[in-house]
Amino acid sequence: MRLGQNFLADPNLLDAIVRDAGLEADDVVLEVGPGEGVLTGRLAEAAGWVHAIEIDRRLEPALATVAALANVELHWADAMKLDLGSLSPAPTRVVANLPYAVATPVILRTIEELPEVRSWTVMVQREIADRLRAAPGSRTYGSPSVLAQLACEVRLMRTVDPAVFRPRPRIESAILGLQRRGPAADPATRELVRASFAHRRTSLARSLAHGRPGGLGRARTALAELGLPEDARAETLAPEDFAALSAKLQ
Repeated sequence: MRLGQNFLADPNLLDAIVRDAGLEADDVVLEVGPGEGVLTGRLAEAAGWVHAIEIDRRLEPALATVAALANVELHWADAMKLDLGSLSPAPTRVVANLPYAVATPVILRTIEELPEVRSWTVMVQREIADRLRAAPGSRTYGSPSVLAQLACEVRLMRTVDPAVFRPRPRIESAILGLQRRGPAADPATRELVRASFAHRRTSLARSLAHGRPGGLGRARTALAELGLPEDARAETLAPEDFAALSAKLQ
């Protein structure tokens, strides 16, 4: 494993990922963490263009073949630092075996910064898949769940046997599918969501007041106007409740 990434070794699963993605000939795919390029080549066959972002230069020899393809552009960079808006043509799909360490921030960043992306088909740690699709009230429901679900329908597409990876990970993985249904949360809503979950053992209004002096009363009033309990905790609100609350507090 290099930099938190396990390489897929099962060609049947690689083919299944491409099928799950439903790529069309004019799609522009963003792949983060191409590893040795085994998925990249398949994406290049199915789509019009592939942007592959890899941080580990030790993989340069393994990626030489796919990097030479006419419709593949290899970016040697950190996906969390690269200016995604500069990618041309602009990505319309994200398909990747995401490095575990950055899977959640990469998904949320691409939702926010790549408005033309319509869908995500990504291999992630099973725990991350469960968190991003978690329902209100569940133990794993948190700010990533809300931010992903405000913009996308999130579903578990398939679980993955650890045996298909090299080296074999100690944790379970899954293929997660996201379908965009609207724009990303605006900056004010993102800030509110993260602040709401910052103190999980207290009420949402009190959690917000930690970063907004004098805001306790406003938050309670806004919750009441939305028909929500004034002492509600963040994990009880649906994603759309956060959007409505943010609009009230702006």
